[in-house]
Amino acid sequence: MRNSSHRAELFRPHEPGSRHQSQCHLHPDRPPDWSCGSRLGKWRPRPCCNHGSPTGESWSLQLRQRRRFRQIAERVARNKPIVVLKAGRTQAGQSAAGSHTAALATNDKAVDALFAQCGVIRAKTLEEFLSLATGLSNQPRPHGRRIGILTNSGGPGVLCVDSCAAAGLTVPELSKQTQAGLASFLSPIATLGNPVDVVGFASEEQHARAVETMLISDELDALIIVHVSVRAKDNEPVAAGIIKGVHAARQAGHTKKPVYICWMAEGDLDRTLTVDGEAIPTYRHPEIPARIIRHAVAYETWRRQPSGQVLSFTDADLGKAKAICAKALSNRGPGWLSTEETQALLAVMNVPLVTGAIATTAEKAVKVAQKIGFPLAVKLASHQIVHKTEVGGVQLNLRNEQAVRAAFKAIRGRLAQANKLEAMEGVLVQPMLSGEVEVMVGMTRDPLFGPLIAFGLGGVHVEVLGDLQFRMAPLTDRDAAEMVQAIKGYRLLTGYRGHPPADL
Repeated sequence: MRNSSHRAELFRPHEPGSRHQSQCHLHPDRPPDWSCGSRLGKWRPRPCCNHGSPTGESWSLQLRQRRRFRQIAERVARNKPIVVLKAGRTQAGQSAAGSHTAALATNDKAVDALFAQCGVIRAKTLEEFLSLATGLSNQPRPHGRRIGILTNSGGPGVLCVDSCAAAGLTVPELSKQTQAGLASFLSPIATLGNPVDVVGFASEEQHARAVETMLISDELDALIIVHVSVRAKDNEPVAAGIIKGVHAARQAGHTKKPVYICWMAEGDLDRTLTVDGEAIPTYRHPEIPARIIRHAVAYETWRRQPSGQVLSFTDADLGKAKAICAKALSNRGPGWLSTEETQALLAVMNVPLVTGAIATTAEKAVKVAQKIGFPLAVKLASHQIVHKTEVGGVQLNLRNEQAVRAAFKAIRGRLAQANKLEAMEGVLVQPMLSGEVEVMVGMTRDPLFGPLIAFGLGGVHVEVLGDLQFRMAPLTDRDAAEMVQAIKGYRLLTGYRGHPPADL
């Protein structure tokens, strides 16, 4: 890739049999009359080209047209994977991009949300971009996560297992029947469970039969071959054995299982293997194939699922909701809604709320508490102070009237001490809830992408944990389900360690 101050250009793999599409270019002195979005829009399926990979500064052009890009990319990705390398993943990177091309300094979470919704695969590094380009272009996509590993060296084989586990893939032990088949032609000291270690001096024929055996097995969805050069003279026979084994499996009809090779041979690192016009990608490190398969499985899962639908809810009164927001804007201008306005808004949208009421004095808070019952919580009501706990505005597990009075006075006193008493609109008195997992649903408006919906584990530590998923509005039912399932704390919602499962 040339320096982007002169030209952003895509990479063109030169491996034999490569069918990689790379067409987007940008020159800073020649204002373009197209975007990668429009270029994708003109794409039509072609048998000679099964992969598209835009990158570089040109990407900043169509991010401003995200709705059109989303529609086009989702249509194209149904037939062909799209891989993107976008600069500015970190805050430091965005700052650097901002001094170079301001349009690149976009919210990275918004970019991830856009790509997740339209099936775009995002590469995080240049190495990953190139690896994905060659891997997805030249091999079929796996239909599952079960990985077979064939190696001639135990250590790198174990590294490959670790990489698969880190990528969310499984390395299942092979059945006794498959192991018996391997044992019939491999060395007595070979390891057969998975990884299959053929040992360092395995012959060409042993490699060929091992590759064929693992590819025709219905116990595996993909094969990673890890070759470590023991003697330079063995590299040619090993390569020939791999080619012979893949050819035999393909001739037998097993054409939908991808093969990736980690070729660790000093002085022979750039070897390419081709079987009947099918290029088998080779990489230098065992973790790279695992990452490719992870992306390929996720993409294939996305592609096979039906498109989601934007649902409409007849029990939500959008007219009243807009009126509440319009009145708040008219009264105060842009900003946060008050507690009372928020409750009214959620009520007309038919969102279930915890019972409670706002009180403006300590005695009114006590009267509300008498109606609700104990234990309860008293929280600051203020549209100016968003994070209530930071100003001591939340009092929990109050079990009598005296505690309620004390809580009201404590909140008022802390605000007075901080010179923020004018921000207090009262307190919200609510019953204590326990035994449930707290989650949050939020919305932010990105300057380029518009409204983004957030979902994740809630509570006072939400910013620290950062267990959030973002998607662009409007959400489909599929988007919502994917957001819930994608958070790290998803298991907590499914009934973890005896807790009742959430209503998902």
